[in-house]
Amino acid sequence: MKKNLLFYVLSIGAICLLVGVSSFKIYQKNHYTSTYSLEKVTLAEVAHTIFYAPMYVAYEKGFFEKENIILNIILSNGADKVSAAVLSGDADIGFSGSEATIYVYNGGEKDYLKTFAQLTQKDGSFIVSRKKISHFTLKDLIGHSIIGGRAGGMPEMTLEYALKQHNLDPQNDVSIDTSISFAAMGGAFIGGQGDFVTLFEPTASLIEEQGYGYVVASVGELGGVVPYTSFSARKSYIKKHPDIIQNFNKAIQKGLDYVHTHSDIEVAKVIQNQFPDSSLKQLEAAIYRYRSIEAWPVSTTFSRESFDHLQDIMIDYGEIDKKVAYDDLFYIIK
Repeated sequence: MKKNLLFYVLSIGAICLLVGVSSFKIYQKNHYTSTYSLEKVTLAEVAHTIFYAPMYVAYEKGFFEKENIILNIILSNGADKVSAAVLSGDADIGFSGSEATIYVYNGGEKDYLKTFAQLTQKDGSFIVSRKKISHFTLKDLIGHSIIGGRAGGMPEMTLEYALKQHNLDPQNDVSIDTSISFAAMGGAFIGGQGDFVTLFEPTASLIEEQGYGYVVASVGELGGVVPYTSFSARKSYIKKHPDIIQNFNKAIQKGLDYVHTHSDIEVAKVIQNQFPDSSLKQLEAAIYRYRSIEAWPVSTTFSRESFDHLQDIMIDYGEIDKKVAYDDLFYIIK
C-alpha cells in the first residue's frame, strides 16, 4: 500500500511539473519595500531541486530585489526547453546545463546564448540502487539496468563518462535507459523499472527514506568539475541590459556566499518555502550531501579548464566533434 501511494504521489508530481512548464511560479513574494522602480526578469529553470539551493537562498533572502530585480521563475523541464524559452522571448534568462549554449551555437543561431554565471560545478545526481550494496563501485553496475536520464543531457553524459573512466563500456556492460523524462525517473524506479537510477535531491532521499532504494554513489564526485548548471541569455539581451546581467550575477553570488558561510540547517530553513513537501530534516540532509561533494562553487565565474572538461565529456559521448571557444560562449561581467 505504501509503495503504491508513493508511486502515485511521484507520478502526480511529474504530471504537475510537465503541466507547469510555461506557467509555474516559485512561491513569489515581494521582499523589497523601496519606492525605486525594479526590473522584471523572467528566469526559466531546468528543474526544481535542492541542488540549486544558492539560487533559492538568493530569492528567499531578497537578494534579487536588493539588486533592483523582481524575479519571476518558470519551470521548463529540460535544457532544450529552457533554450527554447529564452530564444523565443518567453524568458529573459535561462538556467540549465551549460551544454545547452553549445548546442544553440553549433545550430547556427545568430542571436545565440552566452553564459554569464555558474551556480553548480559538479553533477548533482546520485546513483540509487534497488538493493543495499556495501562498498559500492561502478563495477556493481555490470549486467544491470540503470535509468540514466535524457540522451544528450548532462546527467546522462556525465554518467557515461564516469563509466568509461572506470573501464566500463556503457553500451555493453550496462543497460542504460534514456527514454524516461527527468520528472518521471523516480516514479518509474518505484514502479519497478531499472536496477539502478540516477536521481537529484530531494527525490533520492525520499526513495531512500521509504525503503525503496539506497543511495550508493555521487555522479558528481565521479565526473569532476564542470560548469554543470549556469545562467545564460541571448547576446542581444546582454548587450541591451548589461546592468541587469551584472545585478543578477551579484544576487547569485550573494546566494553562494550565504551557503558557504552558514550551516546546513540555516540554509534549509531559508529554502524550506521552496520545498513545502520536504521536511526540514530532509532538506538539511540533502544540503549536507551536496556540500560534501563540493557541488557549489565559490564564485559564479567558471574557468576555461572546467569548460574544456565539459566539452571533453560531450565529445566523449559523441554529441559534438570539436570544442567551442570559451570566449565565444562566456560573457565576462566587468
